Amino acid sequence: MSEQLLSIDVIKKLPKSDLHVHLDGSIRLETLIEIAKKEKLDLPSYTVEGLHETLFKDQYASLEEYLNTFAYSCAVMQKPEYLEQIAYEFALDNQKEGVRYVEARFAPQLLINRYQDMKAVFEGINKGFSRAQHEYNQQTEIVKGGAPAFHYGMIACAMRNFGPFSDYYKTLIHLLSHSDMLDIRKLASMELAKAVVQLRSATGMPIVGFDLAGAEAGYPAKDHWPAYQFVHDAFMHKTVHAGEAYGPESIFQAITDLHADRIGHGYYLFEPSKIKDPKIEDKEKYVFNLCQYIAEKRITIEVCLTSNLQTNPAIGKIENHHFSDMLKNRISTTFCTDNRTVSKTTVTDEICLALQHFPISEKTLKSCIIHGFRRSFFPGAYKGKSDYVRQCAEYYDKVLDKVAELGT
Repeated sequence: MSEQLLSIDVIKKLPKSDLHVHLDGSIRLETLIEIAKKEKLDLPSYTVEGLHETLFKDQYASLEEYLNTFAYSCAVMQKPEYLEQIAYEFALDNQKEGVRYVEARFAPQLLINRYQDMKAVFEGINKGFSRAQHEYNQQTEIVKGGAPAFHYGMIACAMRNFGPFSDYYKTLIHLLSHSDMLDIRKLASMELAKAVVQLRSATGMPIVGFDLAGAEAGYPAKDHWPAYQFVHDAFMHKTVHAGEAYGPESIFQAITDLHADRIGHGYYLFEPSKIKDPKIEDKEKYVFNLCQYIAEKRITIEVCLTSNLQTNPAIGKIENHHFSDMLKNRISTTFCTDNRTVSKTTVTDEICLALQHFPISEKTLKSCIIHGFRRSFFPGAYKGKSDYVRQCAEYYDKVLDKVAELGT
């Protein structure tokens, strides 16, 4: 890999995507503080520095501790105008570092209250993205220079596990007081599935996918099969958080039971020791077969290096991350942030981290980045997506050709 290609400035210029990024984990801290003060919400600190020390840390003890930060971010997303502001600023921050396509995911049922129903949640976020998209795509470079425009999609997250964490969930649990939590969770994910399919049809908003998020261990993906079957029947794309805090079986369930087109994280794909099913006797063979299946079917893994290091201290140093195994096995991968604010990262940072610690050729780097566009849930007709992917690939080459020209 040439030194020029390692330049942060060059990487910023390359067209990039982010297919796994939580909107509620990517709020500007200044905005979080501003809204919290306005709404008289409690924060551990009301300065950016203080929040970095007390809440948004460099390292977390576990995935559960990492997820605790979302209680504060979701608290400032309870009105449509705040959702619009947060989505608009999120889009601007991505555009600033050359991210041309983003799929922002969020859990709508954490945001429903007396100020906003399901439709208002999506409309508020969509307004922010749409405004940022329009402003960006009017730039001369986009209109006349042949550069790829900015596009976006929204992914709805069902929750593996929840308590009375929001007005919506609190009401649901109260009304179904004679049901156990497993049945309530299934009902909640199905209700979300029906809502997003109906909203996509009725409004035309780019609701491009369905996701399952939250604490993974102890909450198997297969519990949410009915909701995923519903969106599958409606031709909606599907991704699943799997292999982040549990073993290969979780990934297998996501692919087979939930029809996952992509896998969020997928870190534990290469960990036979994490297999718990006693019926699987040859664990090494199980991992090999699963890995080959994922590679052959081009099921893309949304790789979040920084986030994995933060939520899983057992990894130790970045060189131990199974991203190297993904590359060796020719698995389709793409660089993602997971949470820009919680993990203090950007897509550019993630690419730089990978280049510094893994043997990545120029061909492999381009493949990983362009896979982000190719394996996206791009809204609209396939022809439009195909043309856009080709444009991004050509612009990628154009950027590097210009770098080479200036270097000679």
